[in-house]
Amino acid sequence: MISKAGHYEPVAREGLVFVIPLLLAALVGWWAGYPWISLFLLLASAAVGLFFRNPERVPPEGAGTILSPADGRVMEVVRQVRSENLQEFPLQRISIFMSIFNVHVNRWPASGRVRKITHVPGRFLDAREPSSSLVNEHNTVVVDAEDGAYEVIQIAGKVARRIACWVKEGDEAVRGQRFGLIRFGSRLDVILPEGFSFVVAAGTRVRAGETVIAEKNIQSARSPGSENKA
Repeated sequence: MISKAGHYEPVAREGLVFVIPLLLAALVGWWAGYPWISLFLLLASAAVGLFFRNPERVPPEGAGTILSPADGRVMEVVRQVRSENLQEFPLQRISIFMSIFNVHVNRWPASGRVRKITHVPGRFLDAREPSSSLVNEHNTVVVDAEDGAYEVIQIAGKVARRIACWVKEGDEAVRGQRFGLIRFGSRLDVILPEGFSFVVAAGTRVRAGETVIAEKNIQSARSPGSENKA
């Protein structure tokens, strides 16, 4: 079934617990005769609302393509990796770092069905550290897709200490649609089977639900024995 969570608000609902108190405090400050304090609180609420912005995105068409799950910068592309949740080997991983200036709503790289969700408590190292994917608190989502199962890992960072996952096991993953959020800067990893090739490199700026980060290999897309046909 498709998740009924929604989360289409222009400001993600996780941000309302910060925005609303700041707005109320700004109104109280204005009423009490402190206009400069009121202005400061109003600007602070606008800044927080901007951080939690939740824009609409239109994913590009293209069969066999994988979209970025996050806005930010590609930190690294690693091949020959393993995963406890995916039995295939070798696998490959791409890591994307989100600064506090990026949109923090996460989107599905490809369509499929959520097989498994695992939340693992851990440390809060800087998400740019290579070891953060192993020791930091993280949330792993495994999706069974048409072109092979893939894994998305939401990783908490030094400042980001709240991971929101808006889906549950058995939900349908729709390419480019929202599935979660991480507060205040962090990192997302995507682990793909060998049949894909990454089309972005370290340092590339990407946008969730819009930037193609990997494509299915043409050779792997051929049916068995097709190379022997005239």
